[in-house]
Amino acid sequence: MNWYQLLAIVSASICLISCFIHGAKIINYGKPKDYSKKRGDTEKSVRYSYTGAMSPMKKESAYLHLPTYIAGISYHIGTFLSLFLFVIYLIGIYPTGIVALVISVLLLISGLSGFGILIKRISKDQLRSLSNPDDYISNLLVSLIQIMTALVLYLPQAFPYYFILISIFFLYLPVGKLKHVVYFFAARYHLGFFYGWRGVWPPK
Repeated sequence: MNWYQLLAIVSASICLISCFIHGAKIINYGKPKDYSKKRGDTEKSVRYSYTGAMSPMKKESAYLHLPTYIAGISYHIGTFLSLFLFVIYLIGIYPTGIVALVISVLLLISGLSGFGILIKRISKDQLRSLSNPDDYISNLLVSLIQIMTALVLYLPQAFPYYFILISIFFLYLPVGKLKHVVYFFAARYHLGFFYGWRGVWPPK
């Protein structure tokens, strides 16, 4: 195993441990006691929170900005695909032929979507005023990883740079906004529970 692969494994391990600690803290906080009268089905509302409530038609920030929403979905799919490929690269599996081509096209689209979102954040006064360095670093880092993940399928000599880049990503994830990968699930659960308890979700 090369040193850059070992670096990536160590970085990923640190990232996973940190995310586990963040997740454990969330669980440890427990459910706040709600003294109001229960009026709905919290199990159904939690399911709705992860499904129907995520529809762009249910989110004003989405249906008013559908191109950005679609780019964001593509961007997140590309991120999960890149993480999956990182694992199979480590164990020595490298897609070839039509599979490699399809993967490369998908990652190119998702990576360009990420850069598009970054350009919009920079060019729009309202978005720029709400942004901080972490927003730019996180976006740029993930976009570069998606492009690099596709690139190494055709330029294997770039693998050292790929593993160094993804090591930086894993080390940055727990300290930046990228750790929302942990908080997202907890936030959706509590949102669903809150509105389900009050009988608001799922909509009648």
